[in-house]
Amino acid sequence: MRFKHIVGLLCAASVSVAFAGGALAEDKVVKIGAVFPLSGNAASAGNHAKAAIQVAIDIINNAHPELGNFPLAKNAGLAGLGGAKVEVVFADNQGSPATGQNQALRLITEEKVVALTGAYQSGITLTASAIAEKYGIPFLTGESVAANLTERGFKWFFRTTPIATDFVNVYHDFLTDMKAAGAKTDNVAIVHDNTEYGTSVANTLASGFKDKGQPIALDVAYPSNATDLQSQVLQLKEKKPDVLIMISYTSDAILFAKTMQAQDYKPPMIIADDSGYSDPSFIKSVGKISQGVFNRSSWSVGPPESPTAVIAKMYKEKTGDDLDDTAGREMQGFFVLVDAIDRAGSTDPAKIQAALKATDLKPEQLMMGYKGVKFDDKGQNTLASAVIIQLQDGENYVAVWPNANATKTPLTPFKGW
Repeated sequence: MRFKHIVGLLCAASVSVAFAGGALAEDKVVKIGAVFPLSGNAASAGNHAKAAIQVAIDIINNAHPELGNFPLAKNAGLAGLGGAKVEVVFADNQGSPATGQNQALRLITEEKVVALTGAYQSGITLTASAIAEKYGIPFLTGESVAANLTERGFKWFFRTTPIATDFVNVYHDFLTDMKAAGAKTDNVAIVHDNTEYGTSVANTLASGFKDKGQPIALDVAYPSNATDLQSQVLQLKEKKPDVLIMISYTSDAILFAKTMQAQDYKPPMIIADDSGYSDPSFIKSVGKISQGVFNRSSWSVGPPESPTAVIAKMYKEKTGDDLDDTAGREMQGFFVLVDAIDRAGSTDPAKIQAALKATDLKPEQLMMGYKGVKFDDKGQNTLASAVIIQLQDGENYVAVWPNANATKTPLTPFKGW
């Protein structure tokens, strides 16, 4: 009886070990939450962000030797966590700050994610990241640019993208060079929506240009998701600014282009603040009547067979669209977040936070054209940078400034249609 009892205990122990081994295998999954507008007026941008992250998941979870020394591509899964695979739980913020906040709470408390990314619109990133801060969960945004996001004293918030204060220098230096080349750039108007993104970037640009001795001549605000922009276009047509800086999400950017054509208004120069003007749906819808629009960007496809070209191909095969700057910045932010988790060797949020603070990535380790990734004590990437691109080749943007990055010469005035 005693022998049978011992055998029984050993069998029971074996079963326990087997179950534990199975649980351990299942535990080798790192869950990250992603909050994006998957429905509503910004759904195109949100779904392109989702696709970008899904491509990144493929690169991380499977070995991709064709990407050379690109971080996280060498191994299948996270080497720092014994080959653990990354799983992303996507949540739809519906373009609403309140919904974004609720979704962040659900991802943290119910899905048990170890980190969060998103949320495209700065106003939603503002509320969603506040929940992450409350629960001590790292939140990394790759694309939200409102300056105040990193001015809240948060300890769990990180941002890889260049921001509005960076754009002051980019736009002012670009206009200075364009003026030297003969373009008229003295009279600048800012056109923006009334969201956190629009008002924050507009105020930062206005303050920055004033400090540089070139006050903004005209500020034109409008309600987000507008149905009629005729009065704003007529105002611009009457005031005749030399340069428009457009701060608009996709649906508004499309409506502005159509209204400008209907009113036969062609400003001498338009500079878009990325966002809606980078969305593939903007180019498909109104690219042919927006020829010559300038745009800020940090993305370049790179030479054939380069890691960036391979990633761009993977993205296009998945979506049918070219990788745009916004989706690229979101993908880059996600890579930085997962790289920190891999270096932390843990899913403990505090260890991930520490790894993010210690991040020091070089340009050759990135897919975006930043000078690197290194966070200051506010969580802002101090090495983020941008260039100017122009829609001048059918429905393709080309790099035109600065000269070191340019593949084509900038063309003025704005051609339109």
